Amino acid sequence: MSKRLFVLDTNVLMHDPSCLFRFEEHDLFLPMVVLEELDNGKKGMSEVSRNVRQVSRYMDTLLTDKTDADITKGLALSELQALESDAAASGRLFFQTEQLETDLPRSLPGNKPDNTILNTALALQSAMPERQVTLVSKDINLRIKAAIVGVDAEDYQNDRVLDDLDLLYSGYDVLPADFWNRQPDGLKSWTDEVGRTFYEVHGEDTSTWHPNQFFHIAHDTTDELAGASDNQMELLVRSVQSDTAKLELIRDYREGKTSAWGVHARNREQNYALNLLMDPDIEFVTLLGAAGTGKTLLTLAAGLAQVLDEPRYREIIMTRVTVPVGEDIGFLPGTEEEKMTPWMGALMDNLEVLTGSLDGGDWERAATNELLSKRIKIRSLNFMRGRTFLNRFLILDEAQNLTSKQMKTLITRAGPGTKIVCLGNLSQIDTPYLTETTSGLTYVVDRFRGWPHGGHVTLARGERSRLADFASNHL
Repeated sequence: MSKRLFVLDTNVLMHDPSCLFRFEEHDLFLPMVVLEELDNGKKGMSEVSRNVRQVSRYMDTLLTDKTDADITKGLALSELQALESDAAASGRLFFQTEQLETDLPRSLPGNKPDNTILNTALALQSAMPERQVTLVSKDINLRIKAAIVGVDAEDYQNDRVLDDLDLLYSGYDVLPADFWNRQPDGLKSWTDEVGRTFYEVHGEDTSTWHPNQFFHIAHDTTDELAGASDNQMELLVRSVQSDTAKLELIRDYREGKTSAWGVHARNREQNYALNLLMDPDIEFVTLLGAAGTGKTLLTLAAGLAQVLDEPRYREIIMTRVTVPVGEDIGFLPGTEEEKMTPWMGALMDNLEVLTGSLDGGDWERAATNELLSKRIKIRSLNFMRGRTFLNRFLILDEAQNLTSKQMKTLITRAGPGTKIVCLGNLSQIDTPYLTETTSGLTYVVDRFRGWPHGGHVTLARGERSRLADFASNHL
């Protein structure tokens, strides 16, 4: 197949500055109007502005010591390989150096930047009929207009983590009912000094398991007919080596004295989540789930238990990206924490649940709330760059609205003794140009799979109320 020529829209460069290196052997073309839009977007401290400045630095490096003749014949992107270790670009970058004449359809009047980019793509098609010219844009409406006027257009797909969200790792699976019978004679099991029970199992299937993956034993037919409950043997993979795996019998937080700040798990997935949240050896946890599955309540309860009951961490830090669902409410007065308070309704609601169950009167609850306010800090993501958190329990709410780059910026803030918990619902993405398969939350779930100190659980069942559960499933 011959080398293709991709015309890049401005939003692709704003979304991923490294996109210049993601088209392998194919060539890229930047219309002059794209450079104008990049110039207009370079000011500010937003993530988009930083991306624009990074793109400008890439292009400035490419243009260093280049003549007009070099620019006309295209700049070799391979010269920038050292800047992107995983890049494999061998094509050339072309800039628009002259006016390209073509007749824009009368259905697209005016001189809007999008129409100018379409006009450029049409002109390139006419000038180079032997090459396939493709417009790459994250703007759906521009791709629709391109299809109408006969320009091949595609979305920028390189930032997709998965082809289909159904392929996303759930964090748990089911073992067959005869699993123990398949093990060789003399199954090795032991209990350590703190009372944890371990098993060493063998089999070809263990090579596909991941550390901190959960399993439960499937019901046999008679159990199914008898209506067996969630209370089965539940196991956690501690390590995998070739065809041998070490499994640990997990704690049951559903009932009895075992709880997190008085909170019990209501289903199997919540029990898995609490085991990850309460485990000091697991430093990074991601929890996915629809509204009402208990992500925030379980995380906050586990954080309070490990900050106040057993001082494993110094304090809880809670943050989230400030993307409004409706119209923005404008500038907010006060300190950083006071500005973030309206965005932290989930924190306040869950604190009310956790403190409302305390025995005693209003005075005791008021004293508890005063104590909690000193151990729970609300911080803005806008001021995370350059910080280091030591011995903190860091909760990132609404993580589905972060890009992979923003997620990396936050996670690399963790110092010794810090645990990060990312919560999100991939069906509630409010950030423009982000989808379920390109979200930073999807990115970290996939990349941290298999790390011995990271764990993930997808919460499947709503426990907020029967009204919320019905709405989540039917609306």
